[in-house]
Amino acid sequence: MKSRQFVLLASVAVAALLLGPSLSLAASAPSLGSAESFAVLGGTTVTNTGATIITGDLGVSPGTALTGFLEVDGGLGIVNGTIHAGDAVAAQAHSDTMNAYNALLAQACDFNHTDVEELGGQTLTPGVHCFPSSAHLAGAETLTLDFRGSNDAVFVFKIVSTLVTVTDSNVVTLDGNQTCNGSNVFWAVGSSATIGTGTEFVGNIVAFTSITLATGASVDGRALAIGGAVTMDTNTVSVCGSGGHTFPPFPPQCTINVTGGGQIRVPDPDSADPNAGGTGRASFGFNARPDRSGDGAKGHLNYLNHVTGLHVNGPVTDIEVISINTDGSPKTVRFSGTCESTGPGCSFSVTVEDHGEPGRRDQFGIAVIGAPPELRSQHLISRGNIQFHKSPCDRLGSHDREDDGR
Repeated sequence: MKSRQFVLLASVAVAALLLGPSLSLAASAPSLGSAESFAVLGGTTVTNTGATIITGDLGVSPGTALTGFLEVDGGLGIVNGTIHAGDAVAAQAHSDTMNAYNALLAQACDFNHTDVEELGGQTLTPGVHCFPSSAHLAGAETLTLDFRGSNDAVFVFKIVSTLVTVTDSNVVTLDGNQTCNGSNVFWAVGSSATIGTGTEFVGNIVAFTSITLATGASVDGRALAIGGAVTMDTNTVSVCGSGGHTFPPFPPQCTINVTGGGQIRVPDPDSADPNAGGTGRASFGFNARPDRSGDGAKGHLNYLNHVTGLHVNGPVTDIEVISINTDGSPKTVRFSGTCESTGPGCSFSVTVEDHGEPGRRDQFGIAVIGAPPELRSQHLISRGNIQFHKSPCDRLGSHDREDDGR
C-alpha cells in the first residue's frame, strides 16, 4: 500500500510541475518544519566516501541505512549535528520535506526556461523559475543569483526532470544579506540532482528521488532526497537558517577535536610562492583529535589541488594547539601526518583557525614534504567550514569509554 501511495505522489508531483502556474503570485520560502535542522536527509540510504563534513543534522527515513560516518561505522564522514537513522524525528522530517516540496510545486511560474536549460553564464533575479525538463550547469561556468539588495527575496527553481552540474561549476549569490548564501534559494527537482566534482553550490535541494554529490562538491544549504538515496564523496554541506549548530569554546586542557572541509584558492598556473593566491582551487576535508591513550593523534586528511593534481590522503599522527584566544580557547591548531596516496617519504602539516559560524573567516594552510612538495600559507577558505569542538574533560585518557563522543 505504501509503494502505491508513493507512486501516486510522484504522479501528482510531476503533473503539478507540468501544469505550471497556480494561484500563487510570487516566490516564497516554504516551511521546512522539522527538516529545517537537517543538512542531509535521505529517503532510502545516505552513503558517504571520504572526509565529508556535515554541519547540521543527518538523517534517513523511511530507510535506516547510513554508511561512511565516524559515529555510525567508523567512516571518514563527520557530522556536526545529530544523526537520526529511521527514527521518529527522521520520519517527521521526511514528511515535512514532502510538504515543502509540494508547496514549492504550487507556486506560479514567473520565468519559463527551455527544455534543457544551460545555466552557465546567466545572472537570474528572484522569482519562480520553471524548467519543463532539465537544468544544466556546464564545467567551470557560473550561475549568479542576484538578490538586488533584498533580505527577503526568494529564488525557487521548479525542474521537472533532472538537475546536473559539471566539474568545477559554481552557483553564487550577489547583493543579498541572507543568514547564509543558500537561505532563500530552493531547488525542487522532479527526479534526481547530481552536483558535479568540485562544484560550489548554493541552495536547498529538495529532490523527489535522489541526490548525488560528487568528489569535492560543496552545498551552502541542504540536500534533502524524498524517495531515494543521498550519495556523498568528500563533500561539505552546511545547513542554512536557524537549524545550524554552533559549539562553545572550551579550555585547552580538554581533548581537542578538529573537523573541517571546503576549498582554498591556489595559483593557476601553479606557483611555488606560498602566499600566492589565484583562480585555481584546492579541496580539503579532515578530522583530527588526540588518541585517547594520550600518545599521538587520530584522524584523516584528504587534500586535492585541482591545478597540479597533487592528492594528499593519509592519517593524522600528531596534533597541538599553537595559539589561544584571550579566553583560553584554542585559536590555531596544527596537525600532521603521512601521505598514503603519494608514496613513501611524504608527510604533511596543516594549520587551521576557527572563527565561528558560518565559517567565512576560517583559515587553512598546508605544507607537504615529499614528491611533489607544496606549501600554502594559512589564509581564508573560499568555501566550507572549520570547527573546534568541545569534548568532556573527564573522558581525556579514558580507555573504557569513547574518546571524544564523535
